[in-house]
Amino acid sequence: MKIIWQQGSGNPENPNNLATIRQWWTNLNGKEIIWQQRVISQTGEPEQLNWELQRFDESFIVNNPEIRGVTVYWSKSDAQERNSTPSKLILDGFGHYLYIFPQSQKELVIRVGLRSLSYQTVSMTNPQYSYNKTGENYILQIRDNIQQLEVKVSLSQENLKQLLRELTS
Repeated sequence: MKIIWQQGSGNPENPNNLATIRQWWTNLNGKEIIWQQRVISQTGEPEQLNWELQRFDESFIVNNPEIRGVTVYWSKSDAQERNSTPSKLILDGFGHYLYIFPQSQKELVIRVGLRSLSYQTVSMTNPQYSYNKTGENYILQIRDNIQQLEVKVSLSQENLKQLLRELTS
């Protein structure tokens, strides 16, 4: 799943998608990111481009990232504010990368992501589990008494259906 905001879109989720992307972008403040620019291929799908590190890719600590209106703002350590007004923004399904399609350069896509991602992996063998519905979401609770670990996952009805499809296929 991707979160897509597109300028002028009639999608009723467009404002919510922009709010989600705005929050993700703001949370990058003070973190080291990779800034990459590529020419869009004929398919227009950014995931199909070569995102291996190249000569002009930049790594820097992003300061004051924000979205005001629909314009994306940020600064590097030199404190000079920069901006880009996109025609479209795509936050990948895992929240690792934001794709910015600048309005002024239709043939270009910018990919921004954290310099390094680290996840803590927890392994549980035959844990206890339970689930219940709270409002519109389902809460899946997984517990390992031996390790004294508990994980709570909130799933929308659509995410729950997708999980069940994948588990049963």
